[in-house]
Amino acid sequence: MSDKGAPLNPSSDENKIPGRVVFQVASATVFRLFLNTARRFIYPFAPALSRGLGVPLTAITSLIALNQLTGLMSLLFGPLSDRWGYRTMMVAGLVLLAVGMTGAGVFPYYFVVLVGLFMAGLGKSIFDPALQAYVGSRVPFRRRGLVIGVMETAWAGSSFVGIPFLGLLMERFGWRSSFLFLGLMGLAGSVLLPVLFDRDPDHKKTEQALVHLFRSWAELFRYRPAAGVLGMIFFLSVANDNFFVIYGLWLEEGFHLSLVALGLSTSVIGLAELGGEGFTAFFGDRIGLKKALAAGLVLSCLGYGLVPFAGTLTVALLFLFIVFLGVEVSVVCAISVSTELLPGARATMMAGFMAAASIGRVFGALLGGNVWQAGGIAGVSAVSVLLTGVGLGLLWWGLRRWGPEIHS
Repeated sequence: MSDKGAPLNPSSDENKIPGRVVFQVASATVFRLFLNTARRFIYPFAPALSRGLGVPLTAITSLIALNQLTGLMSLLFGPLSDRWGYRTMMVAGLVLLAVGMTGAGVFPYYFVVLVGLFMAGLGKSIFDPALQAYVGSRVPFRRRGLVIGVMETAWAGSSFVGIPFLGLLMERFGWRSSFLFLGLMGLAGSVLLPVLFDRDPDHKKTEQALVHLFRSWAELFRYRPAAGVLGMIFFLSVANDNFFVIYGLWLEEGFHLSLVALGLSTSVIGLAELGGEGFTAFFGDRIGLKKALAAGLVLSCLGYGLVPFAGTLTVALLFLFIVFLGVEVSVVCAISVSTELLPGARATMMAGFMAAASIGRVFGALLGGNVWQAGGIAGVSAVSVLLTGVGLGLLWWGLRRWGPEIHS
């Protein structure tokens, strides 16, 4: 499963990234920071929202579950991006963020907040595949890992910057201020993006970009490299959420952590995510994205396998770091590779990627608690190792003969 092509030479003309694209990537990373923050901030602030809305905590967790379903909507909007244009759909995603968050901040009722969060999640499901496809159409594949890796720092940034900032706002101005701020940022992004990004060219019909949605997905799964990557990200996501939903319980019961200490342990995951994004950005293109992707899967398998043997909290956090470092390297490299699998239908491919990951997370969340009850941390770790191994096998099956076409 070697990467085809000559060694990376960043100075060659075919590997240069236009200055305007660099600026666009930087601005897009900021826009994604707001979308990711809107997607993730409800988790730590669920009790505050519960009190503010006067509803039980279970009502807030229902919001979280509903928000996860928005990832499946990318199955519809990815093909539309290939038809209507990437910039158009990115603007639509930011408009949904602006309207949803502003509405929830102005009208503090449970149903309005539910709809607002759903709209924000939908905005992310529209924005992300369109942006990734936009980058895939303008950045040489040999520099794709760098650009995608930089963009993905917006995910870790939502934990390090976005959520703490919203916490300060909520403490000083109340919970509604967080929604109003995100709504304002969505509005600003929807105004700025058409100025910063190039106009969409006419999106003509191709054999890969879809006349009918069902036909399009059938074609996607008939193409072995695409099917292999989709299968890989599905099993990777099942494995990770199988572990993720019980890791807090494992730390609490195994090492008697307080809630504050549990919160601090989350920063280890954030550091691992940032490390994975940085590794892909600076080394993924040099060693080859396929090799880096496979290495990430192997590393996450190693981390899962070591977890049951953690005897101290320090060692447990180290193994936790290894798990999420490997997972993040795998995800970011897989995104980078996926942007080149179907050049004629990039947004469709990326939408399929997001949907497969979302479905995997749902299965993993349902699986983890049951496996924990049956086999404890050893059982959870063994299942995650097995599932990640299946993902690695599907990756080899799909990409062993695939090599990107190098575009200038």
